Amino acid sequence: MDISFATQNWRKVVVDKTRTGQFVRKHFEAMVFTYLAEELRCGDVAVLGSEEYADWSQQLLEWEAVQDKLADYLVEVGLCEPGETDGFDAQFFRRQLEDKLRSAAAAADAGYADNEGLVIDPETGIPSLKPHRAEGLTPSAKRLEQEIKARMPERTLIGILSRTAYWVEWWRRFGPASGNEPKLDDPFGRYVITTFVKGANMGPYEAARHIPGVCGHELSYTANRHFSIVLLNEAIADLVNAHARLDISQAWGDGSAVAADGTHMDTHLNNLLSETSVRYGKPGGIAYHHISDTYIALFTHFIPCGVWEAVYIIEGLLKNTSEVKPTTVHADTQGQSQPVFALAHLLGFDLMPRIRNWKGLTFYRPSKQTEYVHIDALFGEPGKNTIDWDLIESQFRHLMRVAISVREGAISSSTLLKRLRSGSRKNATYTAFREVGRVIRTVRLLRYLSDAPLWCRVTAATNKVESFNGFSSGSASATAASSPTTTPSSRRRR
Repeated sequence: MDISFATQNWRKVVVDKTRTGQFVRKHFEAMVFTYLAEELRCGDVAVLGSEEYADWSQQLLEWEAVQDKLADYLVEVGLCEPGETDGFDAQFFRRQLEDKLRSAAAAADAGYADNEGLVIDPETGIPSLKPHRAEGLTPSAKRLEQEIKARMPERTLIGILSRTAYWVEWWRRFGPASGNEPKLDDPFGRYVITTFVKGANMGPYEAARHIPGVCGHELSYTANRHFSIVLLNEAIADLVNAHARLDISQAWGDGSAVAADGTHMDTHLNNLLSETSVRYGKPGGIAYHHISDTYIALFTHFIPCGVWEAVYIIEGLLKNTSEVKPTTVHADTQGQSQPVFALAHLLGFDLMPRIRNWKGLTFYRPSKQTEYVHIDALFGEPGKNTIDWDLIESQFRHLMRVAISVREGAISSSTLLKRLRSGSRKNATYTAFREVGRVIRTVRLLRYLSDAPLWCRVTAATNKVESFNGFSSGSASATAASSPTTTPSSRRRR
């Protein structure tokens, strides 16, 4: 039996040393199922009739359909200018990426002498950035803060909900699944209270004990029959659009950037999405928020603790239905990987994460012959760590096919990124995305090292989402996870 797919260690373990040519059955089965599980996760093996482990490549659009959409798509995501679409082919795409990498490296090399914040060890090639000290609040900023606090009246959460519901009329998004008018005595009041109860993470009967004139059965009926994730996202989009039109929101940002990060939420163990978090040491899930630079949440996923958060970073941007359309996305270390960099680039997003162990990442050269005066040590030994441009060119059609399929909703980006794993041995799609991701990540790292103000912008953006997570946790009820009605659906609604 051919077991050449296994590592040398596995081959030694499964062979029965007492019987020539035989295997130890238990060890052999463990080896087979270990490799089978890994290939199922990578998408190298598919299960007919399965939803989670189906052949994801069958969900992609055919190349003929992609060709019809390609020209408009390239202009829309910024891969080429109008009028250049006819000449955009595999060679054009290759030259475009190569020019991008060469330009970023040349700029970093030319500006190294004037870059006081960057120091590269000539022996090890390890870069280091001088720590940036925050300037702190100016006296005028402190006076402004005090004046705002003095003029800002104290509001209750339920009062805020009531006012925004009256002004924006987001409550009209909710209703029975039939689409008919709600047959409730006071739909406005019922929807506002139900939104408050779910947002505060209380159960309906628990809320009824604390809110006079509220019946637990009525709240439960409203939440189950008149609320859904789709309707909730529509209501959120109404609020985001109204918020974007406020003058004060423009003082914080222009909506072109978004930061993504997750925060732990407690759940019962019998929750379908619940897992025990290694980091927090308790059961729950991750609320993965996409926070605009105007300090408002555009989209939220509720995901298991064990999932690499980068899988969902693109999905939230694509599912955002508001008028705020960010093109730059910030995240922490969990919000990036080589395939994610590649997919973000192909979809027109500028991924700029704050990577914790960025010093240990590999910088890739445009070619083996390329050398630099000041930053050559970043790329390791001369002639190594180069991009396989031939692979990128040969997989051009498949890269475009995947990107347009994701954009058109034929396949979700989270399904795709779950399959593009480093353990894949047969997946040509992974190797192509890996090479493009190496190019884009190297360009981003070079920009990060060369542009000191960019460090501050990335840090400020990720601080915004962390502030939002703190606000979200603080505004939730102290009764978190105490209600037996905690379900995956209710968690996502929160």
